[in-house]
Amino acid sequence: MIKEQMEKIYGNIPLENIPWNIESPPEILIDLITSGKVKQCRAIELGCGTGNNVIYLCSRGFDCTGVDISETAIKIAENSAEEKNVKCNFITADVLGDMAELDGTYDFVYDWMLLHHIYPQDRDKYLANVYKLLKSGGTYLSVCFSEESQAFGGSGKYRTTPLDTVLYFSSENEIKELFQPLFEIEELTTVTIPGKNTQHKAIYTLLTKK
Repeated sequence: MIKEQMEKIYGNIPLENIPWNIESPPEILIDLITSGKVKQCRAIELGCGTGNNVIYLCSRGFDCTGVDISETAIKIAENSAEEKNVKCNFITADVLGDMAELDGTYDFVYDWMLLHHIYPQDRDKYLANVYKLLKSGGTYLSVCFSEESQAFGGSGKYRTTPLDTVLYFSSENEIKELFQPLFEIEELTTVTIPGKNTQHKAIYTLLTKK
């Protein structure tokens, strides 16, 4: 279902009209890099879309891989990296699958506005994949919509977007309970992040693999 939705979105909607397709990297990611909290390393973005953040990290000297379920998004990402003359690695894969397409482990794993596409019943499977991909002591960053957000009606855990995707809006407590068994929580807070058309409340979590 989600694969078909994403293929339809990336195949039929101009990139400038896709709400989450923002070419400049988020300030949260930039701050982690420029502050030295996350140094040059082997990194992976799960749900990379058209690869904007991966291209940014690679341009900063990271060995970064981007993964997305949409073949169309990955093709766009590859073309974008080539146009910018930045060497990146992009792979089409399902983050809820066995992730056999990937080789080895990573020092830094992150998902930016992906987790709200993954419903509670699937999150343990997803986190098992993150845990498998991340080196011991590695850093994991996750940012997803908060239930405090006023987006898409402003109430309810499940909300339908104008693109007909259905997202799950989490509480801080849910996120804490999700991550705590596998990771040390370094930071967990609700932040305001800019979107294309409005600001959003999101839960920012920075973690270390136990």
